[in-house]
Order: sequence, then structure tokens, then C-alpha cells
Amino acid sequence: MSENYAQAERAALCDVFLDVGPDAPTLCEGWTTRDLATHLIVRERRFDAAVGIVLPIGKEHAARVTREISARPWADLVQTVRTGPPKWSPLGLFDRLANTTEYFIHHEDVRRAQAEWEPRELTREHDDELWRILRRMSKLFLRKSPTGVTLATRAGARATAKEAQPNVVVTGAPGELTMFVSGRQSHARVDLEGPPDAVDALRAASFGV
Repeated sequence: MSENYAQAERAALCDVFLDVGPDAPTLCEGWTTRDLATHLIVRERRFDAAVGIVLPIGKEHAARVTREISARPWADLVQTVRTGPPKWSPLGLFDRLANTTEYFIHHEDVRRAQAEWEPRELTREHDDELWRILRRMSKLFLRKSPTGVTLATRAGARATAKEAQPNVVVTGAPGELTMFVSGRQSHARVDLEGPPDAVDALRAASFGV
């Protein structure tokens, strides 16, 4: 069986967490590394609070649970993230589907918020897995895009993420395309080709799940 990149990215993210500490910046606006670690724990272990993050019902409960988790010692938070979701959690049962992209993005959220970052060189298999997921998920990520979008890899693969005119072709490695469509345009090493106004609109757009 091929490597589980969800688990590999989780472990790498936790290593970076320990390297940079709890107060380091991330690409998630307004969040430190402590905030990001707390979010991941709530997402995987506290479904009662996770609902309140996205829906008005339960927001006070979600805020209280988040504060309680965030107050725990940093090493404890990181170890909890590293351990992953409990066996009964759907996020554990469907780990590769639910977490490969999630943890790749958040690993890069920490890496790319630090000075003098450079893209990692991923294996061909890792690239292929990110591309498979991206082809399925890109329409959801880019549903709010102000332009049509075609994604293209450096190897020549293409996928239509949104059908509309004008259209912009976004070219890059699968990991860079993943960062771009998740709303991290300014931190993605990609090339954009299309009408100048459409390119500018896409670079400035707010999108992502």
C-alpha cells in the first residue's frame, strides 16, 4: 500500500509546531500556531463544539470549549494533534480522504508564514495523490471564483475547476495549486494566464471551503 500522506503531513506539522513554538504566525488570518493546533483538536475530537464553529447554534459552547483546549500546555496540544482522531471518529475512519489535503495545507500554513520559506520537493506519488484529491475538490474550493478556472500541472495534466468566462489557467505543482485554491494565492508559486483583469480578480478573490 502507498504511503499515507495524511499521517505523514500530520507528523511533519507537529514537528514544525515544536520547532516554532505556540506563538508563531500562520497563514490563517489572525491565528497563531496555538490557535491552529486548537482548531485541529476541536475538528477531530469535539464534534459538539465543531458544529458551533460553522453554525450560529452552539457558538458560545464552541467558544468555551476552544478556550479550554487552547489553555492546555503546548506540548500536550501538539501530542494530541499528533495522536490523531479517536478510532470512532469519521475523520479517523476516512483519514486519507478527510485529512490528506487538510494537513498538507496547514503544514504549509505554518512553514510559509515563516521567513525565507521555499516550496518542498514532494515525491511523484505525493504529487499524484494531491492532484487526485484536487481534481475532485477544486469545484467546491472555487465555487466563489469571479472567473472560470482551469488547473494545470507542470507535467501537463489539466482539470476544469470552474466553467465561466473569462477563464484563467493556473499552472503549478499539485501542492502549489492546492495552496492557491484554498485561498492562499499570495503564498502559492503558480503562473496565471488569462485576461489581465481576470487574473487580478482571481488573485484577489476570497475562496476556499
